Amino acid sequence: MRLTISEFARMVGLAPSALRFYDDCGLLPPAFVDAANGYRYYDRSQQPRARLLRDLREIDLPLPDVRVALDADVADVADLVRSHLRTLEAKSTATREAAARLLTQLEAHRTTAALGGPELASAIRQVTPTAARPASADPAAGPPSSAPAAGPNSSAPAAGPEELQVVLACVLIDFSPDEITFVATDRYRLAVRTVRPVEFGGTGGRALVRADELAEISRWAAAGDVVRMELAPGGLKLVRGDESRELAVVDAEYPAYQQILDGLTPPVCRVVVDRAGLLDVLVGRDVVAFDIDSESLRIGDEVKLDAIGSGAVRVGFTASMLAAALEASVGPDVLLEICEPARPVVVRSADQGTFTTLVMPVRLDG
Repeated sequence: MRLTISEFARMVGLAPSALRFYDDCGLLPPAFVDAANGYRYYDRSQQPRARLLRDLREIDLPLPDVRVALDADVADVADLVRSHLRTLEAKSTATREAAARLLTQLEAHRTTAALGGPELASAIRQVTPTAARPASADPAAGPPSSAPAAGPNSSAPAAGPEELQVVLACVLIDFSPDEITFVATDRYRLAVRTVRPVEFGGTGGRALVRADELAEISRWAAAGDVVRMELAPGGLKLVRGDESRELAVVDAEYPAYQQILDGLTPPVCRVVVDRAGLLDVLVGRDVVAFDIDSESLRIGDEVKLDAIGSGAVRVGFTASMLAAALEASVGPDVLLEICEPARPVVVRSADQGTFTTLVMPVRLDG
């Protein structure tokens, strides 16, 4: 019997977003893909491989070693794990306790969502740097010297330059019972992070808040086990224990980010590379041109990074933009999905499928 991706995810203890990532990496492809709608289906016989993959990633085993381990003998896998654990030394895993305080009475007109404090702080830190700077912050600031062919925000609201600048200096918080989505864009980049609420009350809704004001409460949110977000007509209130913070809500339309994501064409090249190594390559550069194939990522004869993936492409980036996307990601590996050299490139965190960044490439001469 075929299992949907959600059913299989619950069965093996992996998130659906993680299963999609491991499919893209070629580590755990589905048993069947519906050609009509692209839905993935799995078979019960894939459970042992999925659970082994889950356990290997839980100890932070790098993806190249995971690829080897999945098809190795039991004894070889045990040796690989022991060797990896020795390098971790005193590192241990910790489990965050469940919510300590939650509202039990919700007003009918109010939307509330309780989020883990550290997870909320992480979402804020990942998304806010992608928002445009407020006009007053740096009047001389402009687009990068090597402007991209077209921004990822192809569905920007019909607004004047001043209003659009205000909107792009904000973060959209999209509330739904299943997940809270944080979105930011400056027209050259788009960052999207989803967080599953511990508890949700009321109906769905949206809040547009200034990115700089949201960033200021990141450290405050991280100090709480749980932060309750209360969306009401008067604004957005965040409650941590006996303390609270209030953010003004901007009354404006935000770019249709979901249409942007849905409108991406299938990638011609997918590649997983070492995140720190790629960041090191970008230091001190302005525009960088990569030649990418299924085994490596190269800058001429200067640099060669090992890679895992499929397809081949030549693509250029403004180094600072790509570096910002990599710095916001987590984990040792990052996945790049490239549709074509003039379309947005998807930068996905290998260890956190809930965070995605789109970065515009730049045109290369020749």
